Amino acid sequence: MARRKKVYEGKAKILYEGPEPGTLIQYFKDDAIPAVNQPSAAVEGKGVLNNRLSEFFMSGLNGIGVPTHFIRRLNMREQLVRMCEMVPLEVVVRNFAAGGLSKRLGIPEGMGLPRPIVEYYYKDEKLGNPMVSEEHIVAFGWANQQDLDDIVALALRVNDFMSGVMMGVGVRLMDFRLEVGRIWEGDFMRLIVADEISPDSCRLWDLRGLEAPDREGQQREPGPLNDVYTELARRLGVLPSNVTHTLKPTLIN
Repeated sequence: MARRKKVYEGKAKILYEGPEPGTLIQYFKDDAIPAVNQPSAAVEGKGVLNNRLSEFFMSGLNGIGVPTHFIRRLNMREQLVRMCEMVPLEVVVRNFAAGGLSKRLGIPEGMGLPRPIVEYYYKDEKLGNPMVSEEHIVAFGWANQQDLDDIVALALRVNDFMSGVMMGVGVRLMDFRLEVGRIWEGDFMRLIVADEISPDSCRLWDLRGLEAPDREGQQREPGPLNDVYTELARRLGVLPSNVTHTLKPTLIN
């Protein structure tokens, strides 16, 4: 399929005009997602794996009635998606303490949370994507209270699905981030899961092999999943046959 006009280019993806009105072609780059205000670096094969993994998760969500922008995969690096108006927020769902939460509150990494915690971050790279409250979001018009209620419900449904899928392949979903878009069907607006769901947006800990003690006879503790892109694709059965190397993870804060 011939590419059309470039609409947007981010750190990990490029969006092109789609073949039909209301569609876009989403191209997955090999660039690793760096820390805020840091340069990116190419990681061979990452885009191919993230395309397959995001297809797997988005298709699964569509299959259980969670609306997403995903339509179909076009080739090894591209997928057809619905055009939507992006809500300028990153929505982070935390199941276990790790990363920024542990640092802010002094909670040991790996501790289970009493319930999933939903956080919001305003999407602005120049500001470092700061954490914001519901009051900020409503006051500045990024979303209204009904939107926020719907976003939380959507995020928790995604969390239930993702946690179950990951647990089934011996992986603990510590936390993840998602982005939400608005689409209109006549006069009716609804929120859908947009962007991507891939290891770029998840913190994953490996649960396999924990029953075997280490060399000192101590019980093993779960830790980050090594070579997360390739290993996760292999466990989920979506590893392309021409990708055999391993890749290192990029985790959210």
